[in-house]
Amino acid sequence: MLEIRVICIGKLKEKHWRDAVAEYEKRLFSLCKFQLIELPEVRLPSDPSPAQIAAALEQEGKTILERAAGKIYPLCIEGKEVDSPGLAKKLENAMQSPGTVTFVIGSSHGLAETVKKAGEGLSMSPMTFPHQLARVMLCEQIYRSFQIISGTKYHK
Repeated sequence: MLEIRVICIGKLKEKHWRDAVAEYEKRLFSLCKFQLIELPEVRLPSDPSPAQIAAALEQEGKTILERAAGKIYPLCIEGKEVDSPGLAKKLENAMQSPGTVTFVIGSSHGLAETVKKAGEGLSMSPMTFPHQLARVMLCEQIYRSFQIISGTKYHK
């Protein structure tokens, strides 16, 4: 069974976001070994300098890469946009050999270059979304991918 890790910087604070993610975790339970890993965001001053942001991203990046495994997909604006069938194809290919697929969502400051270079960057959209919503959207797209692979009517 394919293992999917979603590594996120920060916790979901609002109940509605936690409930939405929990719903997709429940749906994914029988389809893959799904693991959501929340890592702490490095604390920054209220008006951080570019150097402070870069140092924080590097520290977060080190922690991310310690937990990542297999094929890594950092979600970043510079990444390649992929549609739902395209993501399903990536997961279907990963299912051909036992292993792990890791998706990474960074903090509001983004991701360290080391994380971006560790895998194949994906972009959900050229638009900017709150990280809490991006997490829900990613979980839904992973679930949708399995439904596409299975040929269900979920993806119309």
